[in-house]
Amino acid sequence: MKFGVVVFPGSNCDQDCFYVIKNILNKPVEYLWHQSTEINNFDCIILPGGFSYGDYLRAGAIARFSPIMRSIYDFVEKGKLVIGICNGFQILLEAGLLSGAMIRNENCRFICKYVYIRVENTNTPFTNLCKTNQVLKIPIAHNEGNYYIDTEGLEELKKNNQIVFRYCDKSGEVSKIHNPNGAIDNISGIINKKGNVLGLMPHPERSSEKLLSSTDGLLIFKSIINWIENKL
Repeated sequence: MKFGVVVFPGSNCDQDCFYVIKNILNKPVEYLWHQSTEINNFDCIILPGGFSYGDYLRAGAIARFSPIMRSIYDFVEKGKLVIGICNGFQILLEAGLLSGAMIRNENCRFICKYVYIRVENTNTPFTNLCKTNQVLKIPIAHNEGNYYIDTEGLEELKKNNQIVFRYCDKSGEVSKIHNPNGAIDNISGIINKKGNVLGLMPHPERSSEKLLSSTDGLLIFKSIINWIENKL
């Protein structure tokens, strides 16, 4: 199995993701420049956090037109895995691979801190090693992390069990008080209907070592590995 980490102009978490996969989880991984189009020999593509193209127009709005994204559409159709973290989530939304949109944080400020998220769906390639309602401590770092979708779209997400993570407190309580950016229904991560594309605002790669005060992010990466290895 092999991971690919896409590098857009302005990506700044690509090396963090690469480090976790290679040095902590000891799995094959390669960088993929955004102009690459040959990705068929990979099993999971990571769209990392950062500020692709300087967030001009909107976060992810220009990156969605990068050549690699055309290949990622086909990659997803084949049932392979894609995970978009922070800016990667924004790119997936702009590309139409996930439903909804990102708007400015409710307080109109950049937020960088640890938060708690509750696992809402464990029946995914990205959470199969988690327990239902398990609380993960993972940091966020974003200016446009306020997830929005209209009422009809929200009901569709709920109906299809596409909401994977919600912001909560340490005990797992989901409420507006524990919503750092104003995201609708406290949503911090969703999947597509097919279940092979995940977008989340928190950074699991930044909570994968004890030195960083949490290793909860490893559960997401280990779930991906577990799913791929059991499928192959």
